[in-house]
Amino acid sequence: MSKLGLYVHIPFCRKKCLYCDFSSYALAEHLFDAYTTALCQQIADQGGMLCKPPVDTVYIGGGTPSVLPVPLLEKILTSLTTNFTIQPGAEISMEANPGTVTKEQLIAIKAMGINRLSFGVQSFNDKLLACLGRIHRTPDSLAAIEAAYNAGFTNISIDLMYGLPGQTSDGFARELEQAVALHTSHISVYGLKLEAGTPLATAYDQGVLILPDEIEEESMYDHMTDFLPTHGLMRYEISNFARPGSECRHNLKYWRYQPYLGLGCAAHSFLQGERISQVTGVEDYIEAIATKSSAVAMKEQLTKKESMAEYIFLALRTVEGMGVAAFNQYFATDFFSQFSKNWDNLTHQGLVATDTKQIWLTERGMKFGNIVFRSFLPD
Repeated sequence: MSKLGLYVHIPFCRKKCLYCDFSSYALAEHLFDAYTTALCQQIADQGGMLCKPPVDTVYIGGGTPSVLPVPLLEKILTSLTTNFTIQPGAEISMEANPGTVTKEQLIAIKAMGINRLSFGVQSFNDKLLACLGRIHRTPDSLAAIEAAYNAGFTNISIDLMYGLPGQTSDGFARELEQAVALHTSHISVYGLKLEAGTPLATAYDQGVLILPDEIEEESMYDHMTDFLPTHGLMRYEISNFARPGSECRHNLKYWRYQPYLGLGCAAHSFLQGERISQVTGVEDYIEAIATKSSAVAMKEQLTKKESMAEYIFLALRTVEGMGVAAFNQYFATDFFSQFSKNWDNLTHQGLVATDTKQIWLTERGMKFGNIVFRSFLPD
């Protein structure tokens, strides 16, 4: 039986980035204390309801968790360790943004038990950072990563983006060189997606934002997949590269269809085949917890067909792919009988491969994964 993973959402930022559609709020320092109190109450409630279950991964995301003062972060960590059975050697990750951490803060975060940091660097080009609405610049990223090493962190991840306005394939190649020179254990690389309602999407719709064309963006992608493995960062998921043994264990729970509990506003859970999401508004969440009302916005019990589709495309995001026997046992059905037409069509397109025990995306399939994922969705 898989141990539980915990996701803890901190919905605050110094400034909302121009591409971000996540549940995060700037200029909300007046809510820090009340939100922390509500979050700790939910942690206690859920830990009690689930009888203090064993937990082997914790991921504190946002937003920008590092904007919270250290005493509030300590209060959250204490509540987690009091109300859940955090296993020895558990991976405890926290997201942080350059420009929001100090040397002293990083030392304190390490002392409270956080053992993995994920820095939202996004780019080593200051013009691109300004275009994205980021509050930091390249010297801030370099200083934050150095300070994290000095604080004793050995498991450090950075996020990068490609396909940005004004970005070139040569420029992105230089950014990758800068990234590997930092010797971090993990790099996540994401293509820019314009989400409806964000300032960047609006600017693009109005014709004032120019993005790299498909050929240029594909060149960036191809260079990334070739370059990072030659520097010891092996691809283990579509967007994620790690040194051996430094894969993000929490995120692997998502892709391996394992249970996780979301805590905080806008957090999502997956428990016993049911998906649960919390209310997105910070004040709505605080009020719901304070009045002992439900903070749940949605519960969905997936049908067998929906579950099979999710199981398949989450597993196929990983380089190892999906074990056929595990699928057959989980759903009491035969994968190749159930999806023979889909599989034959995808194989013909060169998107998937199998040795009958395992199925996986080919290099072409990794590039065009959405075609594969859509093919398994119920009609």
